[in-house]
Amino acid sequence: MNLRHIEIFHAVYVNGSVSAAARALNVSQPSVSKTLRHAETLLGFDLFQRVGGRLVPTEDAHNLFADVAEIQERVRALREAGRNMRTGGGGRLRISALPSLALSVLPAAVSRFLERHPDVHFDLQTVHHDDLLRKLYERETDIAVASEPPRGAALSHTWLGEGELVVLYREPEMPDAPARVELAELANRRFISLAGSGPIGTLLTDELDRLGIVLDEVVVARTFYIAAALVRAGVGVTVVDSFTAEAWLASGLSMRPLKPSLTFDVHAIHLLDRPPSALASEFLATLREEIDRE
Repeated sequence: MNLRHIEIFHAVYVNGSVSAAARALNVSQPSVSKTLRHAETLLGFDLFQRVGGRLVPTEDAHNLFADVAEIQERVRALREAGRNMRTGGGGRLRISALPSLALSVLPAAVSRFLERHPDVHFDLQTVHHDDLLRKLYERETDIAVASEPPRGAALSHTWLGEGELVVLYREPEMPDAPARVELAELANRRFISLAGSGPIGTLLTDELDRLGIVLDEVVVARTFYIAAALVRAGVGVTVVDSFTAEAWLASGLSMRPLKPSLTFDVHAIHLLDRPPSALASEFLATLREEIDRE
C-alpha cells in the first residue's frame, strides 16, 4: 500500500462510507472506490463488506487500522511542520509556556517588548509538560518556556530564572499564618493536591515523602489553575508555584512561601538544531526580567 491507499482506507474506515470519505478528502466517489479496490487487490483480502447499505470493516481491516492510523498521524505531523516552517520566519515569535507563566509573566513581557518592537507579531499558546516535545518537533512553536527540559531529547535550553512553591489559602482559614509555612502545618487541613501535574508537582510530592508527611487530599487537581480556583471556592488550601499564586491573589486570598523553601528553575527550551534568533533572544531577556520581578 502506498500513502494514497492508506489515506483512502483511513478516510473510509473513519467516515463509514465512500461518499463521506470523498467529501472529507474533497475528491470524487469513483476515485475513492477505485483506489480502495486497488488497495484490496494489492493486499489480497477485502477491507470492507457492504451490510445493510453501508460499509462495515472486516476483521483484517480492524487489525490494519492501528498501523494505518499511526502512519496518518505522522503524515499529518509532517504537513503541519511544513506549514509552520513556511510561516515561522521574519518578525514573528512563536512562544509556548506553561499555563502558570503564560497567564502571568509572559503577557507582561510581551507588552514591554512590543513597546520597543511594535512590528513584531507573536503566536502564543500554553503547553503542558507532556506535550512540550511534540510542539517543538512539529514546529508548532519555536521556544517552550517550562520548568524542566525533557530528558533524553535533542534539546537545548537557556535558564531564565527561578520560581518558588507557596501555600495559597483563604485568609479566614489561616489568620495567623507565619511569614513562611512548614508543610507539617498543613497536615490537619483540607488539601488540594497537585500530584501528577508535572515536575513541579513531583517536587512537592518528593518533599512530602522526604518529611514523612501525609496530607488530607480532598481533591487532586491536574493543573495549578484548577487548584487555585478550588482554594478561592473554599474547598481547602493548596501549594502552587509563585507565578500562579501571584496571578490569583485577590481580596480574601493570601500566599506564603514554604519553610524550608522549595524552588525550581524556569528554562527557555528549543530544538538543538534551531537555536533562538536574535529577536527571540532579545525577547527572552525581557521575559527573564519579568521573572526576576516576581
